[in-house]
Amino acid sequence: MKVKGKIFALLILLFLLLLAACSDDAGTNEESEGTDEETTTEETTSDEDADPFGAYEEAITIAIGQEVDPTDTSLEEGETPLNNKYVNHVKENLNINVEHAFTASPSNYDQKVSLAIASNDLPDAMIVGPVELRQMVEADQLADLTQVYEDYASPAIKEIIDSTGGVALDNVTFDGKIMAIPNSQASADGIHNMWIRKDWLDKLGLEPPTTIEELKEVARAFVEEDPDGNGEDDTIGLAGPDTSNKLYANFLESTNNLYGFDGIFSAHHAYPGYWIEGEGGDPVYGSTLPETKEALATLRDMYAEGLIDKEMGVREDSGESVISGKTGMFSGPFWMPYGPITDAVTENPEANWQSYAVPLDENGEYTPHLSTPTSSYVVVRKGYEHPEAPMKMLNNLFAHESEFDHMEGGGGPGHYPLRLVYAPADEMEVTTVAMREVLAGTKEPEDFYDMPAYKLIKNDVDTVFDAKLEPYDNMDIEHWDITSTSFTRAYSALVGTAPQVDTEVKGVPSLIYSQTESMEDRWVNLKKLEDEIFLKIIMGTEPLDSFDQFVDDWKQQGGDQITEEVAEVVN
Repeated sequence: MKVKGKIFALLILLFLLLLAACSDDAGTNEESEGTDEETTTEETTSDEDADPFGAYEEAITIAIGQEVDPTDTSLEEGETPLNNKYVNHVKENLNINVEHAFTASPSNYDQKVSLAIASNDLPDAMIVGPVELRQMVEADQLADLTQVYEDYASPAIKEIIDSTGGVALDNVTFDGKIMAIPNSQASADGIHNMWIRKDWLDKLGLEPPTTIEELKEVARAFVEEDPDGNGEDDTIGLAGPDTSNKLYANFLESTNNLYGFDGIFSAHHAYPGYWIEGEGGDPVYGSTLPETKEALATLRDMYAEGLIDKEMGVREDSGESVISGKTGMFSGPFWMPYGPITDAVTENPEANWQSYAVPLDENGEYTPHLSTPTSSYVVVRKGYEHPEAPMKMLNNLFAHESEFDHMEGGGGPGHYPLRLVYAPADEMEVTTVAMREVLAGTKEPEDFYDMPAYKLIKNDVDTVFDAKLEPYDNMDIEHWDITSTSFTRAYSALVGTAPQVDTEVKGVPSLIYSQTESMEDRWVNLKKLEDEIFLKIIMGTEPLDSFDQFVDDWKQQGGDQITEEVAEVVN
């Protein structure tokens, strides 16, 4: 009887639910003819609530941590890091007021971030690297952005992030939750070409070098044969890293290393700072391999012979020697016109800086290391009341970056708050080919308009004739209008990226680009050990064979355990 009673109660409940549903249907049918407008309004309101580009009805405030480069040229006279065209654009388009929780120069930014984490005094949002991201996740300091990404990331940004094959989102996903907004960068950011003063080559009757030996001879000529013609012994053959940069990029910072020796290591098939496959198929740390010792020996000899900047490692800004016309060669990515080159040619319009895929290895192949598709992340403080605001700001930047890039003053949107770079892996190569085709007349600018993921390509093809002068297939500096606002971007594409377009790149990636568990406690000390001994070997204050002791120390101080952890990750 109890069972029958339960069944009877269930039948009564189902009957009541059906009756209510029928009543709702009847009401809907009776009012359907007069409620199309109301239904549409409700849907629109719902969509607006999660509009990736929608402005807030009432102004909100976001306090950010921001890197502020005092040499950045993207601000006009009278503008400040908080009162400029970029911050004002955020206010006008999104009704977001940007404030600074802290600012720091590029050399001090990481320290400021670390202090904020240690004191548990985070800004509402800031940009961090993979190490800091993991620290904040473990300290439970960050907002869960899973739903923010799903609802507010623009379709174009989602398309680009998806193009990384899951790498970008994997790097910010912890226990199934998206804890940061990742960037996605062009692969060209991780390839470090050799920038060379071609006018110095021409003056001295030299051809562009291809091998390490030829590179050394060019550096020697630049040092000894007075290429600047001032009668003084004051020129630098090859620049070296300054206090803000590294001897080479590494798996945690795999892009945009300025003035390092990445190419010389790669030409030796040495990949220090990277995790690569060893002879037995297991992962090995490139800094511990014999090829790295060979590359250090080459650099040691070059430094001893005066071919490398004598102030390497202590100079505050190697770019100053480029701008002043004292350096003949340096290593850097395609975008160096956004660095010292535009200033250098403004100071001296004959400074014909060209980019080359050198040095090549002993087989004549270009074998640079490759970067991760994502390396920077926007994080949001747990408890911030508008966690979607940073995502909206990134959408706004991506949608309008082509306008920013050509604003008066040039320089690109370096002061845009919470700026992450979003680009397909082949963005620069595709852009360079498109601009070449427009210059050659084989295609029209309109042929490249419908490519939303390539955010700058429309402006690139529309403005290329503003900066490039005839003959259009000659990239020497005398055939450019260096006063054009399009010059820096066009020169980066047509000169800076040319080596990747015209040379087969046999790049070597790192097996991982993030930390393992033991690295969190030990990597800082291991990296310091590596950096110090390698610099001393190159500068001749430690013997070359101290490399062997470094390898032993590295293994004993945690390297072997970390290697085992890397093997678990990649196998």
